[in-house]
Amino acid sequence: MAQQAAVDHQLTAGRGIMVPVCTAAAAAAAEGRNMAAGNNKRQKQQGSSCCSEHDQDMADLELALALPMGVQRQDSLYRDATRAGGGGGGNGSQQEGWARTLRLAFQCVGVLYGDIGTSPLYVYSSTFTGGIRDVDDLLGVLSLIIYSFLLFTIIKYVYIALRANDDGDGGTFALYSLISRHAKVSLVPNHQPEDELHTTDDAMGAVLGKRGSMRRRSVQMASHREQRAVWVKELLETSKPVRISLFLVTIVAAAMVISDACLTPAISVLSAVGGLKEKAPNLTTDQIVWITVGILVLLFAVQRFGTHKVGYLFAPVVLLWLLLIGGVGVYNLVKHDVSVLRAFNPKYILDYFRRNGRDAWVSLGGVLLCFTGTEALFADLGYFSVRSIQLSFGFGLVPAVLLAYIGQAAFLRRYPEQVANTFYQSTPEAMFWPTFVLALAASVIGSQAMISCAFATISHSQALGCFPRVKVLHTSRQYQGQLYIPEVNFLLALVACVVTLAFKTTAVIAEAHGICVVLVMLITTLLLTLVMLLVWRVNAACVALFFAVFAASESVYLSSVLYRFAHGGYIPVAMSALLVAVMVLWHYVHVKRYKYELERTVSHESVVRDLLPRCRTVPGVGLFYTDLVQGIPPVFPYLVDKIPSIHAVLLFVSVKHLPVPHIDATERFLFRQVTEAGTGTDSSPSSTPRVFRCVARYGYRDPLEEARDFAASLVERLQYYIRDVNLYGVDHQQPGAKVSYPSSRCDSMGVARQRSVMMLRQSSAASYYSYTTETAATTTQQLQLARSRSTSGGGPPPPGILHSASCAERADQLARARSTGIFAEEMLTPAESFSELSRMGSIGGMQQQAAAAVKISLEEMARIEEEQRFIEREMEKGVVYILGESEVVARPHSSLLKKILVNYAYAFLRNNCRQGEKMLAIPKSQLLKVGMSYEI
Repeated sequence: MAQQAAVDHQLTAGRGIMVPVCTAAAAAAAEGRNMAAGNNKRQKQQGSSCCSEHDQDMADLELALALPMGVQRQDSLYRDATRAGGGGGGNGSQQEGWARTLRLAFQCVGVLYGDIGTSPLYVYSSTFTGGIRDVDDLLGVLSLIIYSFLLFTIIKYVYIALRANDDGDGGTFALYSLISRHAKVSLVPNHQPEDELHTTDDAMGAVLGKRGSMRRRSVQMASHREQRAVWVKELLETSKPVRISLFLVTIVAAAMVISDACLTPAISVLSAVGGLKEKAPNLTTDQIVWITVGILVLLFAVQRFGTHKVGYLFAPVVLLWLLLIGGVGVYNLVKHDVSVLRAFNPKYILDYFRRNGRDAWVSLGGVLLCFTGTEALFADLGYFSVRSIQLSFGFGLVPAVLLAYIGQAAFLRRYPEQVANTFYQSTPEAMFWPTFVLALAASVIGSQAMISCAFATISHSQALGCFPRVKVLHTSRQYQGQLYIPEVNFLLALVACVVTLAFKTTAVIAEAHGICVVLVMLITTLLLTLVMLLVWRVNAACVALFFAVFAASESVYLSSVLYRFAHGGYIPVAMSALLVAVMVLWHYVHVKRYKYELERTVSHESVVRDLLPRCRTVPGVGLFYTDLVQGIPPVFPYLVDKIPSIHAVLLFVSVKHLPVPHIDATERFLFRQVTEAGTGTDSSPSSTPRVFRCVARYGYRDPLEEARDFAASLVERLQYYIRDVNLYGVDHQQPGAKVSYPSSRCDSMGVARQRSVMMLRQSSAASYYSYTTETAATTTQQLQLARSRSTSGGGPPPPGILHSASCAERADQLARARSTGIFAEEMLTPAESFSELSRMGSIGGMQQQAAAAVKISLEEMARIEEEQRFIEREMEKGVVYILGESEVVARPHSSLLKKILVNYAYAFLRNNCRQGEKMLAIPKSQLLKVGMSYEI
C-alpha cells in the first residue's frame, strides 16, 4: 500500500510523463488482462495478419492509459511550466557533426583565445616589476606559469568545468541554474507543495515494453553518494542563509565578469600600442593613451555585427598570431638557452619561494595573468560547443602560448635587463612590424572574449530576474546564444575608455584585472563542488581533492592580489559593488512584488461568479500579461472596476524564463481553461467570453518573438489545446480541470481512460475495416474529395490533421507505441477525419457499435470545430495587449533605508530601463496599460 501511494503521488505530480508508472502487482494484473484480451481478439480476427496484431496492440495501449482515477487538479501551473521536455539544449548538448565542430572550433580561435593568447605581452613585466634579481628566478616563474596554466585552464576549465554545462551553456549563472534544477534554491516563492517534481526513478514501477509486457524494476538501497546528494539538497532548500549566500556569490561572480569586460580591452590594447615606442620613441604616454582609446571605440562599435561575423573575421588573425608567437618562442629557445626546459621540474617553484619569500608571494599577482580569459572559455560556452573548444584549445592555443613563455624566459636568461618590454625585445628585428600589427589586432580581438562573456552574463541574469530589463539582440540565426546588448555595449566602452585615460599604464590596470580573474575562479570552484555533490554525485574523496587543490591554490593567488589592493585592486571591487547593489535591489523588489501578487490572487470561481457577470463582452482577443503562474493577478479586478468590459477571448499570459538555456517551440505554451462556452449567467455560447490562462516558457537564451508572431503562435497552440482537452473526455463540470498542452495529452486521458480506450478501439477498428474491404480505393477517393471540399470551403480546417489510417501505417504507429510509448492523438483520428467520415454518407460493413462511436465523435468534433473557428474569428477582429504596470512603493511604516531604496533607487532603475511593451515589441496602437500600486 505504501508503494502504491508513492506511485500514485508520483503520477499526481508528474502528469507530463509519457511513460506510465505503476506497481509491479498492478503491472502483473494488467498484463494478465492484456494477454486475455489479446487472445480473445485474435480468435475473432484471423483474416488479416496486420489486423490480428492490432488488438493486442490496443490492449497494450489500454494498459498505457491505465492512469489512476480521481486525481485532484491543482490550480498552479508551476509544475507543468517548469517541466521542460527534450527540446532544446544548447550547442554543447547536441550531437554535432565534425563539419560543424570544425567551423565552431575555427570561430573559437577568434572569439575566445585572444585574451589568453595575448597574455605573453605583459606577464613577465607584471611579475618582475622591480627587475630580475637572479636569473634562476626565471626558472621558478616559468615553472609557475606552466603548471598554473595546466592546472587552471586545461584541467579545471577545459576538462571539468566545460562538462558542468547547463544544456550546453556555461558560466557562473549556468552553474547556479543547474543547481536550481536539482534543488529549490530560487528565492522567488513560486514553489508550492503540490508542485513537487518527481522522477520515475523515485518510485518502483514498470514501463511499457515490447508487446505491452511490463518489466519489474527492483528498488535498491540508496548509496552513500545518493544519501550525500539528498543531504546537500535538504541543506540548500531548508536553510535560507545558505540559499541567500549561494545567490550572492553567484551575482558577485557575474559582476566581476562584467567588470573584467571593461578592464581586459584596456590592458590588452594599451600593451600592444605601447610597442610603438620601440620604433617611435618620441611618442608621449598621452599620445599612446589616446591611440588606445580610438581603437577601443572602434572595437565596441563593431559589436553590433554580432559574434558570428566577428568570429569569422577575427579567427584568421588570431590563428596567425598564435603561429607567430609559437615560432618566435622556438626561435628564442634554440638561440638563447635551451636549458630553460628544466622549468618543467616543479622543484624550481620551491627554490623560487625559498630565495624570495614574501616577494615571490607578491609576484603571484603577475603570474596569474597567464590564465586570464579562462573564465570566458566557460561563460561563452553557449556560443560554441564543448568539443569545438577542447579541439581548438588542445591543438592550437596550448602549444603556441607555452612556447611563447618558454622562449621569452630563454631570452631573459641572457638579457634580464629587458624585462620591462620582453615581448618586443625578444622578437627578431625583421619581424617587428608584422608582429606589432598582429599584436595590436590580437589584443583588440582578445577583448572580444570578455565582451561576449559580459553579454551572455547579463542575458542570464536578466532572464532570472536579477538585472534591469535591457534589449538583447540575437545576432545569428544559425547558432543560438550569440548576443549583442546595445545599452551594455555603450557602458562597457565608456568605462574602458575612462579607465585607460585615468591610469595610462598597464601596471595599475593589471592589478585590477587580476582580482577579477581570481575571484571568479574561486566562486566557480565553489559552485562546481556543489554540482559534483548534488548533480554528478562524485566520490567524496574526489570532491574533497578537487576542492582542496583548487580552493587552496586560488586562495593563495587571491591573497597576493589583495595585498596590492590599494595599487589598483579597488577598481573592479568598486565597479562590482555597484553592479551587485543594482542586481540585489532589482531581485529583492522582484521577489517582494511576486509575493504581493501571489498573496492576492483571484480564484477561478471568483472570476466566473463575481467578475464576469459585471462585464460586457467586446469582440477580439485580449492578452493580459502577468508574472504569476498561479491564479488570476490582483490587477484584473481593478481593471474590471474601472472598465467593465472583457474580450470575447481573454488569455492571462505569463512569460516565464526557466533555468535552462532553450525551450523547444513545440513545448512553449501551456494552457488552463478558466471559463468555456455556455458557462456563467448567460448560457449562450456565442455571448460567453472564453477565459484561459497561459504560460509561455523560454530558456534564458531564447529570444522573445515580435508581438504579432507571438500572438499567432499562441492562438495556434490554443486551438491544439481546445482539440486535445475536449477530444479525450475531460470532465467539463470540474472547474479548472482543463489542463495544459502538451501535458493534457496524458492528463485528460487519465480522467476517463475507459472512454478513451473505447473510442480508440472503435475508431481504429473502423479504420482497419474500411481499408481492408474491397472498396478501399473508392473510400480513399471519397476521403480526398471530402478533404478538398473542406479545405476550399468555409474556413480552414482545425489544426492537428494527422496521417491517413492505412493498415501499414497503423502497424508502424503501434510498433512505435510498443517501443517508445505513444501519444493518444497519434492513434485517434482527429477532427477533420471524423468530418470526412460523415461526408462519405455511409460506413458500409461497420459494426453497429463502431458506428455509434463515430456518431458520438462527430457530435464532439462539430463542437470542437466551432470552438476553434470562434477563436479564429475573434483573432481576425484584432488583438489587444494588456499590461499591468504596477508601481512598487515601500509601506508607510517601513524604515527610511527601505523607502530610499524602493521608492527612489528602484524607481530610477525602472524608469530608465526598457519598459514591458518595448521588451515584448508591442505596437502602441494595440496596447492597454493598467496601473496599480503595490506596497511591499
